[in-house]
Order: sequence, then C-alpha cells, then structure tokens
Amino acid sequence: MQKILVWDWPVRIGHWLMVGGFVIAWLTSESESFRLLHVWAGSAVISVAAFRLIWGLFGTRHARFSSFVRGPGAVLAYLGSLLSLQPRHHTGHNPAGGWAILALLILGVLTGASGWAIYNELGGHWLEELHEGLAATMLAVVLVHLAGVFSGSVLHGENLVRAMFTGRKTGETDEAIASPRPLAAVVLLVWLVAAGWWLTR
Repeated sequence: MQKILVWDWPVRIGHWLMVGGFVIAWLTSESESFRLLHVWAGSAVISVAAFRLIWGLFGTRHARFSSFVRGPGAVLAYLGSLLSLQPRHHTGHNPAGGWAILALLILGVLTGASGWAIYNELGGHWLEELHEGLAATMLAVVLVHLAGVFSGSVLHGENLVRAMFTGRKTGETDEAIASPRPLAAVVLLVWLVAAGWWLTR
C-alpha cells in the first residue's frame, strides 16, 4: 500500500467548482442585489453535475459509477464497519460515500434546472418552493457527506480533503489511474463557460 493517483483532474476540479458554486448560491439565495451571481453560481453547479454524470460513465477507473455505486447491503455493511471503528479501506469512494456523491449530482441537476426555470419565469410559486426544497435537501446531503469525510479521515488515518486536491490516496499500485486526464479537465472548463453563458443569457 502506497500513495497512488486515484482522482483525475475532472473529478477534482469539478468537485471544488461544485463546492464553490453551491456555497455562493446558498449565500446569495435571499438577495435581490446578488441575483445574477446566484444564477451564475447555480449554473456552475448544474453544469458540473451534468458533466460529472457523463464522466461517471466514461471517466477514469475510480470516477466511474460502476466502481463505487453499490447495493444497500454493501452500504449497510460499510456503515456497520464504521460503527465498529474498523472500516474497510476503499481506494476510491466507499459504498456510503458513493451514494452521497450520486445524490449530490442528481440534486445538483434538479436544483439547477428548477432555478433556471424560475429565472426564465416558467413556473409559479410552487416551483420556487420546489427549488428551495431541493436546495435544502442538497444541503442536508452535503452535511452528511462532510460527516462521512471527517469520520473516514479519522478512522482511516488519511486526509480525504487533501486527497481531493492532490488526487492521491493510499492503495495498491495496480489500482492507480494512468493519467490525470488534463485534456478532459479543459473540456470541463470550456463546457462550464459555454453552459453558464447559455443558462444565464
């Protein structure tokens, strides 16, 4: 077991773009003065989430959903191992974290889509209520995710936040990805700008 490259650039950049977009969107949600900033932040969330859903099918090994989305039995087994303070090590996302990631991506798309509809005056008060409910649900999942990151970092003795910056985690050498995919990261950034322009025009 040694430090190996696990997270590619699209995963890392996308992760922090979603973090920043969600935080800004949440902080500006009640402000008319910062409405355009709120819309831009929301467009970043939905754009990155949509890209990540595609990357989850065609990305590098640990970015693919097939590598970390498991059934309820695997999730419960992992949560049980957390409670016993002896969690099984996963080089990529653990089963519980995998479901949190998937939920955040889906909620990111739905929250952003409802916000876009409101921005374009396509819905009434019910849509605003739905948008706020989706955003609140997303915040709840974010908090659960943060608790999982903290507990996983402590119990595994591995800084999971730092890993999302460096891309490196502890694992077997044959589990490492061959490339951080810098070209795909450029595609993500171009997609972000193009989608943001289209969503906010």
